[in-house]
Order: sequence, then structure tokens, then C-alpha cells
Amino acid sequence: MSITENEVKAALSAVIDPNTGKDFVASKSVKQVQVAGADVSFEIELGYPAASQVPAIREQVTAAVKALPGVGQVTVKVTSKIVSHAVQRGLKVMPNVKNIIAVASGKGGVGKSTTAVNLALALSSEGASVGILDADIYGPSQPMMLGINGRPESRDGKTMEPLENHGVQVSSIGFMIDPDEPMVWRGPMVTGALQQLLEQTNWRDLDYLIVDMPPGTGDIQLTLSQKVPVTGAVIVTTPQDIALLDARKGLKMFEKVGIPILGVVENMSTHICSNCGHVEHIFGEGGGAKMCKDFGVDFLGSLPLTMSIREQTDSGRPTVVADPDGAVADVYKQIARRIAIKVADKAKDMSARFPSIVVKND
Repeated sequence: MSITENEVKAALSAVIDPNTGKDFVASKSVKQVQVAGADVSFEIELGYPAASQVPAIREQVTAAVKALPGVGQVTVKVTSKIVSHAVQRGLKVMPNVKNIIAVASGKGGVGKSTTAVNLALALSSEGASVGILDADIYGPSQPMMLGINGRPESRDGKTMEPLENHGVQVSSIGFMIDPDEPMVWRGPMVTGALQQLLEQTNWRDLDYLIVDMPPGTGDIQLTLSQKVPVTGAVIVTTPQDIALLDARKGLKMFEKVGIPILGVVENMSTHICSNCGHVEHIFGEGGGAKMCKDFGVDFLGSLPLTMSIREQTDSGRPTVVADPDGAVADVYKQIARRIAIKVADKAKDMSARFPSIVVKND
């Protein structure tokens, strides 16, 4: 008795993707099912980067199909395909950047830049092509955090090449100014600089561009929301009330301008003593989760306040590359995966599929 394609799909419909919570058939991940006698081959196409998840997923789906009576050899190919997703009304997706994710906070000092760079590195470690735009014009920190010195090269006198380290493409005003030089600029100059950094950098086929936003809800945030095609925003906060107060304002701002909130990350959630390992909620407890409940958005995860995160980032080797198999790097990777899955669930960008209609008068 030979196996049918429908039987294979029925078996796979009972297998739940541990990352999305959906079965592989309902999520349309099952592709190219082929049955040759007793042998079966198929592809699992994920909508998010998941290099570290591939072995477990392959084992999961192989076991489900092998459980069918009469099955011989099972060949499974697990891949990721990241596509462009819808942005604000009236804006078009950039041709060389599939998805732009803004990482923002209502106030400074909550570890937003550290979170942004580790999320970028986490997505890259999972196999995605990733860039990071340092949009904090007044206080650029990504050059130091990524251990990059030098100035960007221009091959045509009009655009510049992104600098790169740890597999991530980077653009920052910090590459063009003296580190000790203050940026004494008014709002229009700052927003102009942001647009130039974004549009005049030759990003090379990015799946995700992480934008490290300056704190607050001023000119740069409004420019980003009105002129930059943003797929979604991630809000970074700490548990204490004063940080949450400003984070709520930041969240509301993105909602007002039509940018979806992908979720909230609670940084410095607990303090872990470097001597005895004692865990203490020095900034309060549960504030980020409560904020998510109030606004109906996802809580993406919480990160501890530890000396190692600060030391690694200051040295130009953030946690995800300095200690890739450590517990904190694992949390960053889990949060990055949740963000990528949230993006994958959004409506796809269809603008490239529709040709321009030109009316000619003969």
C-alpha cells in the first residue's frame, strides 16, 4: 500500500511549530511534498530566521511522517524565507530592505541601544541578513558597541557603504564626527541627517534593518513614522514606574502614527549579584507585563541587570557574540525570534506585484 500526499499532510498538520504555536500545514510551511513508492520528501519553509531551530524541527516532522504505516525513507529540507511586510499607509518598502524594525524607548538610560544591537546580532546568528541604523544623532553609541572604527567609503560621491562587524551592516553619524564633538543641531538638521543615513547608505539586501531610536517622542520619531517605511516597533523599558510612564507615551505615539507595536522588552528586570548569584528586583517587578496587558500588546521577554552585559557591550563584543551559548544570549535570541515571528504574521507587502498603470493618449 503506497503513501499519499494527503496522508503526509495530515500527519504534518498534527505537528506544532514550537516557535509559532501553529501547525506546519495551517501556517502553509509545508512545500514540495513528493511521494515515490514508500519514500517521502518535502520542504518546511519558515517565515522567520531559525538556524538554531532547524535540527529540532527536522526531527519533529520526520518522526511524524515516519509514524505512518509503510513509510520508507523520509527526506526533509528546512529553510527560511523572509519577505517584505506591509508598512504605514502611503509609504513604499525600500528596494534593498525588506523589513524595518524600530527599537524605541520613552526615556534614556533603559538599555535600548544595548537591546537593539543584541537583537540585531541575534537575528543575524539565526541566518538573517541584518543591518543596524544608529538613529540617535545626538548620542550615537553603535560604533563603540560594535567595535567599529573608520569612516564609510563612497564609491560614487553620492552614497556610502555601510561598515560591518560581527556580520551586521551598520550606519551611524558616529562614523563621521569626532567622538568628543557634541552635535549642536536643531531639529530639521537632525531629521535630515536621519533620512540621509537611511536612504544614502547602500544597504545590501537586508531581511531586517534594526533602527536604534533616540529616546523620546520628538522630531526624529515623527520623521521616522511619516517618511520611513517601518514594519513595526519594539518598546524597551525597565520595571520602575518612571520608565514605564515614558514607555507608555512612546507606545501611544507609534499607535497614533499607524506603526504596529511588535511588543515590549523589559530590561534590567532583575539584578543578579556577581558574588553570590542572589536575584533581586531592584527596579520593581512586573511593570512591563502589566503595561502589555493594559495596551493589548505582546510581552517579548525580560533581561537581567548584570555586569557582563555592560562589559561585553563596552568592549565592542555584545553578549550575543561574546557569549553566544550563555543564558543571556539565549534570552536575546528568544526575543529576536518572537519579533521575527510577529513580523512574519503581518500582511505581506504586495506593492511590488502591481505594475504601474500608464494611460497614453494616442
